[in-house]
Amino acid sequence: MSVNTTHSLDGVGIWGGGLTGGLVGGIAMGLVLHLGGNQIELLGGLASEPEMAIGVGWTIHLMLSIAFGLMFAAVVSRRAIQDQITGFSDYIIAGLAFGAVIGLFAGGVVFPLAMNRAGVAALPLPYLPISGPVAELFSALLFGLGHLVYGLLLGAVFATVNGVTPSGVRERVPLVR
Repeated sequence: MSVNTTHSLDGVGIWGGGLTGGLVGGIAMGLVLHLGGNQIELLGGLASEPEMAIGVGWTIHLMLSIAFGLMFAAVVSRRAIQDQITGFSDYIIAGLAFGAVIGLFAGGVVFPLAMNRAGVAALPLPYLPISGPVAELFSALLFGLGHLVYGLLLGAVFATVNGVTPSGVRERVPLVR
């Protein structure tokens, strides 16, 4: 359990934490999706020509990651939420919940709409050595894991930018003023 760090948020910390947390979380999530199953390339393939899919996929993914990071900042900086947050671990929990919600929304609404717009009836999964339902399950689990990694890092970076550290860190590391 974390101890109240008696922090206050200001505009620079809120938006800087959201932008930085979104970017750091987006890079980590992108690596999970890219290295785990070429899902970044798949995202780019829905929006562009196949030869540009990786670059376009990363660009779209990181832009969305920053936008969602700023959305997270707007949500957690609200007084009603701040009244519930007592420390670093609460930001981690908020980030994980946020990542899970956007993962469900992205996988259940946004991605199917993008597929429909691109005229794709079903996702090709040529990047996996397996096919069928096992490949689809692996892809869904990887997508979910990526969003949890995003949320974890988003919450941690947001907290850190705003001067909130894990319990015990302030006692071990002197604060330079």
